[in-house]
Amino acid sequence: MSARIAAALLLAALGAPLAPSRAWAQPIDLSSGGPVEVTALDGFEWHESDQTVTASNEARAVRGNVTVLADRLVAHYRKKAGAAPASTTAAPAGGAESDTGSNEIYRLDAIGHVRIVTPTEEAVGDKAVYDIDQALLLMTGRGLRLTTPQYVMTARDSMEYWSKQHMAVGRGNALVVATDGRRLSGDVLVGYTKDDASPAGSKTSESMPAAPRPGSGPASGIDRAGKLERVEAYGNVEVRTQTDTVRGDRGVYVPDSGMARVLGSVRVIHGQNVISGSAADVNMKSGIAHVVSDPGRRVQGLMMPNEKPGQAGAKPAAPAPGDAKPAGPGGPSP
Repeated sequence: MSARIAAALLLAALGAPLAPSRAWAQPIDLSSGGPVEVTALDGFEWHESDQTVTASNEARAVRGNVTVLADRLVAHYRKKAGAAPASTTAAPAGGAESDTGSNEIYRLDAIGHVRIVTPTEEAVGDKAVYDIDQALLLMTGRGLRLTTPQYVMTARDSMEYWSKQHMAVGRGNALVVATDGRRLSGDVLVGYTKDDASPAGSKTSESMPAAPRPGSGPASGIDRAGKLERVEAYGNVEVRTQTDTVRGDRGVYVPDSGMARVLGSVRVIHGQNVISGSAADVNMKSGIAHVVSDPGRRVQGLMMPNEKPGQAGAKPAAPAPGDAKPAGPGGPSP
């Protein structure tokens, strides 16, 4: 297939009407919109047996307000449901283009130096797979980062972005840094957004949902994209304020209230002081942490007092130059 025909296939395969855009949020969503415009320096390769079209060398795909940039783009296509089977007779010149309307792209792979951008969001990684049926972006490789107006999420192993549910998942040393500098990290982080006009965000609770499994669907639905509603953390959780570090097994942070709750083997570290309990409520705005224990048990703490000269165990201050030497066993020194 010629590059012209392959380009026509990419442009026509996703020809749904443009979805109305929102001025306040531009999520990474390739599941709806107009045609996909694809360009590349080295042109296109069509593999009919695999039903793929590959664009190589500074490849770019644009649909609506979403732009995908990579070294190579691979579009996987299929016949649209209910489309008539291809004719076995020879097609006239240009007939291949006329048949592109019966195809649809259901998956887009981006490989090498991947950047996916909208006017308000950016995702970066080595490799990305966008499942158009599920409106799911899965990114892997080094330097994984998702930047939104509300927060920046990084991860070591993988990052998922469920645009319809407005949920982002980071796996492996995941970190969320809010625009005001508040930090929450864990083995797995799940960030949810909401419409500013929707009801107030959920309150922190000790009843934490199970961590989503890799490749599983969204844990819950959020109606629309917009404001960061909450961040859930699982495994080796760490919350940092201006003065304290709070560690535990699970956690949830609600930006509206500025409160974070950490559960399971909680330790609050303030300098050399350590307080342990079963749970802690952390005010991320004031930096104050309140530690609680299980019924019938005490909160434990290790406090390191500031010792002053003259106190037991404290070393005497060194004499200043010119000062008299301390008296010895035989009386005053000469």
